[in-house]
Amino acid sequence: MNTDLIKYYHDRAAEYEKVYALPERQEDLATATALLKKVFSGKEVFEIACGTGFWTERIAETAASVFATDINQSVIDVAEKKSYPNAKVAFAVADLFDYQTPKPYESLFAGFIWSHILLQDLDRFIRTAAGFVAPGGRLVLMDNNYVEGSNYPLSQQDEAGNTFQTRKLEDGSSHLVLKNFPTEFFLRESWNNIATNIEFLT
Repeated sequence: MNTDLIKYYHDRAAEYEKVYALPERQEDLATATALLKKVFSGKEVFEIACGTGFWTERIAETAASVFATDINQSVIDVAEKKSYPNAKVAFAVADLFDYQTPKPYESLFAGFIWSHILLQDLDRFIRTAAGFVAPGGRLVLMDNNYVEGSNYPLSQQDEAGNTFQTRKLEDGSSHLVLKNFPTEFFLRESWNNIATNIEFLT
């Protein structure tokens, strides 16, 4: 059992986007795509945890530019092979906790990263993410809701309250993956002292 989240996504890079082909996810994907294209239209966007660029590709259709980062070179390699005709898109391998942008951005997108942050590290994550955004800018988090039968079941919980899923890759390897599912109340309380005009969409 491998508990290293970074290695899990490194090993999953080639098969990562197969989850987006599932029929039951198409309606939600279309809704999210339309929302992100509207929110980031004409904006300079800084993206953290971009993965294989699935959402980068869609945001780039309307954004002025996208600078997308991820800690894994393997997923960046996949993302860089895609076509981005409507925006200036650049990629970099970066650990969000150690990275410093040359300037704050007017918009930030963080897709499916919140649920992979340990509860005890969330304050640091929030401060770090907020630091990438200029005053008055917009920060968008997107993540999963837990849906019985659609998500992997939760297989473990630690003393801090973090929950984990046991996932298998096509190579047969098994991974214990951190995956927290916060409530709307928890998210609002977490960001209340840093963000204004907080919206929660499902």
